[in-house]
Amino acid sequence: MRNKEMRFTMFLLIPVVLVLVGYVLYPSIRTLWESFFYKGSIGVGNYKAFFSPESLSNLEALWNSVYISLLSVLCSALIGIPLAFIFNKYEFPGRSFFSSVAILPMVLPSLVGVMAFMFLYGESGLIPNAIKDLFGLEKVPFKIGGVSGILIVHAYTMYVYFYMTVSSTIRNIDPSLEEAAFNLGASRLTVFRKVTLPLLTPAIVGASLLVFMTSMASFSAPFLLAGGFRVLSLQIYFSKINGNMEMAATQSVILSIVSISFLLFMRWYQNRKDYRMQAKGIGAHRSEVKNLFVKWTMVAIGVIGVIVLLLPHATILVLSLVLDGTWTWQTYPSVFNFENYMLLFKDPAIWDPVRHSLTLAFIATLGNLVFGVITSYVLVKRKFIGKNLVDSMVMLPWALPATVVGMNLILAFNERSILTFGHILVGTFWILPLAYFIRHIPLVVRSTNAALEQLDDSLEEAARNLGAKWFYTFRRIVLPLVLPGVLSGTLLAFVEAVGEFPTSVLLYTLNNRPISIEIMNQLRMFNMGQAAAYGMIQISLIAIVLFISNKFFGVKAERSL
Repeated sequence: MRNKEMRFTMFLLIPVVLVLVGYVLYPSIRTLWESFFYKGSIGVGNYKAFFSPESLSNLEALWNSVYISLLSVLCSALIGIPLAFIFNKYEFPGRSFFSSVAILPMVLPSLVGVMAFMFLYGESGLIPNAIKDLFGLEKVPFKIGGVSGILIVHAYTMYVYFYMTVSSTIRNIDPSLEEAAFNLGASRLTVFRKVTLPLLTPAIVGASLLVFMTSMASFSAPFLLAGGFRVLSLQIYFSKINGNMEMAATQSVILSIVSISFLLFMRWYQNRKDYRMQAKGIGAHRSEVKNLFVKWTMVAIGVIGVIVLLLPHATILVLSLVLDGTWTWQTYPSVFNFENYMLLFKDPAIWDPVRHSLTLAFIATLGNLVFGVITSYVLVKRKFIGKNLVDSMVMLPWALPATVVGMNLILAFNERSILTFGHILVGTFWILPLAYFIRHIPLVVRSTNAALEQLDDSLEEAARNLGAKWFYTFRRIVLPLVLPGVLSGTLLAFVEAVGEFPTSVLLYTLNNRPISIEIMNQLRMFNMGQAAAYGMIQISLIAIVLFISNKFFGVKAERSL
């Protein structure tokens, strides 16, 4: 019986390991290897050139990437954590609506969000010009750009990670722990510092990692808002388009080292102590705000917050109704119609990027679903030597910035090999779904792991004792019970694939360009209305997927974070 179990474990494990080694680990090793080629010889010449005082652009980009990412973590935390406390600890009019609206940035892809902020708060933006005209000023009172612009966009789009993870933890904290501390005479500050904050540490660490990794891979905000401001993700892109693949590989390795170092540091910080509760009570209880002034002040702040959160979405919607060529020298657009959307039905070529995005995301997500479920089952329900190594390979794409994943694939699959079935993948349709698949493996595996860990092994054992085969047991018992967790990661992977930009900009071809690339192309041609129309389609696709996942499957994205 034991030998049979081992054979079956190996039957599931071998294809998992082959995929991880061939398409996750090998490309990373290939990039590392390429970084040691300098002017036709092997050595550390590229690294010397990177850190050379004569190459200040690379050093500047490295420093900028690190400190922008750290500031993004700080700014996102300062917004997300207080919101999580306010909406989960206190009851006041409109709280439920405000808490739902707080996740709106999730449906705004990175490139579309940057575009919205440009048109809203840039030098020719609607808000600065409206204030200038209202008060009769000679020039706009403010504009976003440079470092401040990047941080504002990052804070808006990334605070959701802190808000959702901390909210989920607060709802699961046993209130009796805090009550016991109060009864022993502890002040509110002491209770927060000694009881609440330690329990929130895993959530804060997890959100910090997500924000740091996302910020390190940020491409669209520095590219569109910061002009000549250098970050390492942009340096990789410029090295690639200039044909300096050896330096692009070196920059990718250094960016990976920084990201993984931050990951290891945060994991070390989290593992110093045990943050688990020994008991579970009825969950957090929201206290009703009694003070009328405080209550209505919170409502007023909530209304203002809703307006601020909705403005980028509203801006993209309004711009999508502006026909290209009708808004040139005017301060504000004046002609509105549905021509940009009608073009989708009149010209089939305009529909191509939408079809490409859906096709690419579907193929990649289908692969994530099958591979993620099998991998998670092997990791959680089976015992074998090297489990920690397999788990580390699964999480490697999550630790690597999107730009690095793209470069890894370029360097690994620009020649024929057994892994590409004798074909060159770079420059073909299939390179993008492969990139999306690799990028989002951790999302499906992590969410499925959480569901499988809560599944009692006795259910499978009982089915096997009654003569059921493994596949029948898995299909009729295991899968239905873990389906919410599986769908959570799968749907989030689909959403991420639809909005993916940093990887796409390195790997796309004319025959598979997704929506995000077409938006960039339209912006380059100053077709603002058409770019916004594509942005609205992208937002709508993501919103529909999130709505369906929550409404019909009871799945919330926070379970996958």
